[in-house]
Amino acid sequence: MTGFGKVESIFENKTILVEVRTLNSKNLDVNSKICNNYKDLESEFRREIAHSLKRGKIDLTINNKSLSDKNESKINLEIVKDYISQLKKLPLNEGSDLLSIAMKFPGVMKTEKEIISDFEKKEVFKLFKNALKEVDNFRDQEGKIIFKDFTDRIAVIESFLKKITKIDKNRIQSIKEKLKKTLKDLKVTIDKNRFEQELIFYLEKYDITEEKIRLSNHLNYFKKTLNDNNYSGKKLGFISQEIGREINTIGSKANDFELQKLVVQMKDELEKIKEQLLNVL
Repeated sequence: MTGFGKVESIFENKTILVEVRTLNSKNLDVNSKICNNYKDLESEFRREIAHSLKRGKIDLTINNKSLSDKNESKINLEIVKDYISQLKKLPLNEGSDLLSIAMKFPGVMKTEKEIISDFEKKEVFKLFKNALKEVDNFRDQEGKIIFKDFTDRIAVIESFLKKITKIDKNRIQSIKEKLKKTLKDLKVTIDKNRFEQELIFYLEKYDITEEKIRLSNHLNYFKKTLNDNNYSGKKLGFISQEIGREINTIGSKANDFELQKLVVQMKDELEKIKEQLLNVL
């Protein structure tokens, strides 16, 4: 499920920024960009993300920026001296500025790692958890929208099922009459008993009574699971597959234009439900 949380705070002489972004994913995939000062805390951040967000593609960014003019970078004098010593052995042009040349080489500037106090660690974790709360709030709002969308679409499928039930009352009789008319038009002599037996067998293949009952049960089970407080995304996905199976069977047995149209509309609603299910934990 998508989500976003961003928290910024001033601590002593620095600004600390924590940002968490989430996208849909079946598994937990955490990508972190954490400044060197807080790198040692990364494993704890990841554990908390796994516990709180469960799954998704998670981007975690934590930075700090000093508010003072103090330059934390220092010249590595020993390396500079060594570079100059080596440059003197080269056949350079007379008057070459060895110091300027040496300063361009790697490793000349060094940044001393700042020692993080326990108090600052607590502050960073506080900001981190606040960012996770913002993500949860974001997800909660999106979840309410998705819940309504599911409820509305299931209601639409149920309305189509009622129309199918209404059409189905006369459908079998219509098929039966068409067959009798066809035989009459052929002007052939038939055994009425044999014809009735074959007709019963033939019409059984178009009977959708069981499919209608199972579909109705699956729709009710979907609504019940939707109101479950536990994580039910995978369960809803399984139920939607069962709903689709019954709709497909009804379509294959339809032998009626109006009924087929309703089946297509039901499939369209179900596909939209399946797309949204990717956003459900």
